[in-house]
Amino acid sequence: MISISEAISRVKNQRKPLVEKCIKPVEKAGGYLLFEDIKSPINMPPFRQSAMDGYALNLHDELSYKLTGEIKAGDSQQFQLNPGEAVRIFTGAAVPDSANAVMMQEKVQNHGKTIDIEHQIDLELNIRLLGEQVKTGDMALKKGTKLTPAAIGYLLSLGITEVSVYKKPNIALVTTGNELIEPGLALTHGKIYESNSRMLLSALYNLKFYDITLYKVEDDYNKTVSTLETAINDNDLVLITGGISVGDYDFVGKALSELNVKELFYKVKQKPGKPLFYGKKEDTQIFALPGNPAAALTCFYVYVYIALQNLMNREETELPRVEATSVSSFKKRGDRPQFLKAIHQGNQVEILEGQNSSMLQTFALSNALVHMPGEVSEINEGDTVEVIILPQ
Repeated sequence: MISISEAISRVKNQRKPLVEKCIKPVEKAGGYLLFEDIKSPINMPPFRQSAMDGYALNLHDELSYKLTGEIKAGDSQQFQLNPGEAVRIFTGAAVPDSANAVMMQEKVQNHGKTIDIEHQIDLELNIRLLGEQVKTGDMALKKGTKLTPAAIGYLLSLGITEVSVYKKPNIALVTTGNELIEPGLALTHGKIYESNSRMLLSALYNLKFYDITLYKVEDDYNKTVSTLETAINDNDLVLITGGISVGDYDFVGKALSELNVKELFYKVKQKPGKPLFYGKKEDTQIFALPGNPAAALTCFYVYVYIALQNLMNREETELPRVEATSVSSFKKRGDRPQFLKAIHQGNQVEILEGQNSSMLQTFALSNALVHMPGEVSEINEGDTVEVIILPQ
């Protein structure tokens, strides 16, 4: 059994990012990392653009201007303005080449055929210059940039419809156990509804990992070996729930050994999630998570999250950790470090009731985990504690 810090270190050390690229439509590339630099194919803006609703002016020494027309966003008509002439213009519209400033409408009096402005204004005021954001051929986004919603919008504004991105990992979710039945079926005596795979699937979707295959295997040794062999051969990351303990029908550990999976660690001194296995076969990483749902999800956030970030070549591999003041008390049993389900808000955190490793009800309310070190036996109201912020 190893410590939490050692387990985290061993996962971090298996940093072998995926280097295969794939082409994605820009609107479906959110969360991916760019595989190569992107140069802008156009100037942005592609023309001198009005930054507000108002009047485009060819400046002169007077405050009065002759009004000669109107330009809406999308209009292609060009006006040739002489000094002392103006056109009504709207935000985003193309400013005539002969105009050298835009006065906002709040500072203009419109008399029909003429306008009066409140004061003289500077050249190019309220005009977005040609190529002000990016020029043709300039760097738009660098290789490795994470495509956020803003980045997606930016690329589309440049007319870019496809991008080369780092391929995300293929992930297997393997569920074991004869006691499990699908939600929606009648619950017979001795059976429980299977929730772990869909729970972990949702957690992966929330992190924008979508290339996921679900496998279900009964408590049968040969079937376990066969299913795990397929999952390992076909995927970059394999997550197994259940069957890793030492019961007579827990076949996962034996099956992984037969498949020559290299054990990197098995069992971590923590609660919940002690019976956690981590190993690899060639370039495929394998986590065998505890069967208890809250323990499985805790291990996902503390360890699997790191492996996912490593595969995507991201610099920040752990979830954010902050200090906060506890507004509740908790006393633990034993000397194992514990991850406590909690609600974090501002600089305070509330440790919730119901910390059993099989309980998801409390986890459903949580947005954080409080890390309680092994040497700490009690948390009192007002104590400063370490908080892991969970993805929302």
